[in-house]
Amino acid sequence: MFFERAYIPYKGYWSTPFCRWQGSFSHLHAVPLAADIARRALEERDISPQVVSSLYFGITVPQMHTFYGGPWLAASIGVDTITAPMIGQACATGARVVGLAGFEMETTTKAGEEQVILTITADRCSNGPHLYYPDPMGPGGTGKKEDWVMDNFGFDPYARNAMLDTAENVAREVGITTEEQHEMTLLRYQQYDDALKDDSAFLRRYMVMPIEVKDARGRKVLSVVDGDEGVFPTTAEGLAKLKPVQRGGTVTYGAQTHPADGNCGIIVTTREKARELSSDPNVEIQLLSYGDAKSKKGYMAMAVVPAARNALARAGIGIEDVKVIKTHNPFAVNDIYFCREMGVEPEAMNNYGSSIVWGHPQGPTGHRLIIEVIEELVLRGGGYGLFVGCAAGDSSAGVVVKVTV
Repeated sequence: MFFERAYIPYKGYWSTPFCRWQGSFSHLHAVPLAADIARRALEERDISPQVVSSLYFGITVPQMHTFYGGPWLAASIGVDTITAPMIGQACATGARVVGLAGFEMETTTKAGEEQVILTITADRCSNGPHLYYPDPMGPGGTGKKEDWVMDNFGFDPYARNAMLDTAENVAREVGITTEEQHEMTLLRYQQYDDALKDDSAFLRRYMVMPIEVKDARGRKVLSVVDGDEGVFPTTAEGLAKLKPVQRGGTVTYGAQTHPADGNCGIIVTTREKARELSSDPNVEIQLLSYGDAKSKKGYMAMAVVPAARNALARAGIGIEDVKVIKTHNPFAVNDIYFCREMGVEPEAMNNYGSSIVWGHPQGPTGHRLIIEVIEELVLRGGGYGLFVGCAAGDSSAGVVVKVTV
């Protein structure tokens, strides 16, 4: 999809810090937490919830009452007059909700409507639900069960393998060693260190913090989250001590991401409304395109390349035109393959870190990376930016934005 009428207000976006699963956010319901953060972010940006005309809610891990998730979230933010569909596309959810918002902008503005679309993604990988599926034809009427998070990480019903297997398949086919993965991982951690400089100045450009985390009754403050929680200190020496997770494999625990909890939001609207809602109307952010793709079965990390090429082609540019690249990299294998195929130097992408460092709450992961593309482009004087990331089912999604300063 190519977009002509979709814009994002400068600072019309936000993210919580990401907390490693079973950390500070583990007992908090993702929907009320996302509503609390959205209300706070909108107030800090002097944007009334009443300007929102539509909402897309991305969530991939079900929780209590998420049958009502979209309308419940919208009403909790303070907009109880709009519909709010829920979108779930595993790790591609963040890109997908932005792409859908762009598509809606194209269709409704042609009809003369002025839309302000709020996209929110929220997930809690912690305490994933244990589901029971009745099966009257089972032995003795016994049903089937699954642990939503762990069992789906471990088994793709079509490819019949685990997420980790897909990385190993790619590493084996194109010849990616453990040492190369550790080198890439260490670089990404070094880049994240830049985000922490000057009291996390880069993160504070868009992140809602500090966040007081209260108990279930909302009375006692249990902790204060003032940055990503669960980032593990990583050194070349420490990585070298790690053995591959699978016998005969290449991927270690140090060269892959960890599940996390968090939420994000991005506003998509018209050019004129974006200027009105922007914290600096001289900064223009245009959503240019969305593209997706699938790899061959069981080779998830390969899907990022055709998805990136599709998004770039729809935007009418090439990889050489892109100033900022961010990837969702659940495995270091992803970035190594991307760099080889796209002709990109590892140091030329994922400045300020990426999901291999600060974790993967699924739906919000791509959302946060799109936000970081925008903020880095602003710092660098504008230009084109690309986000791309793989997702379950050997798929991938990418988004291209253009920032003018």
